[in-house]
Amino acid sequence: MLDFFGQSINFLAIVFGLVEFVKKFGVKGRVLTGLSMVLGVVLGVAHYVAQNGVPQDYASLYQAGMFGLAVGLAASGLYDFLTKRFPPAEG
Repeated sequence: MLDFFGQSINFLAIVFGLVEFVKKFGVKGRVLTGLSMVLGVVLGVAHYVAQNGVPQDYASLYQAGMFGLAVGLAASGLYDFLTKRFPPAEG
């Protein structure tokens, strides 16, 4: 379980960095929240496959999907939470 949380924190930092990079191109609003969800899911599933190989049965496929979904939800939820509580400084 500790391994899961450690990996998730790393993915959150990567997702936040990528979303901040995309913001520099003028993308705003809910698109960024959706992007953080998609990036989290893709990176989470890709990491699971890299660590465990391509899922061969339903249980492995489910684990890969749940890990990706957990990272995606955490990334999008935390991103949305932080942008509402700490709006960007004007200037």
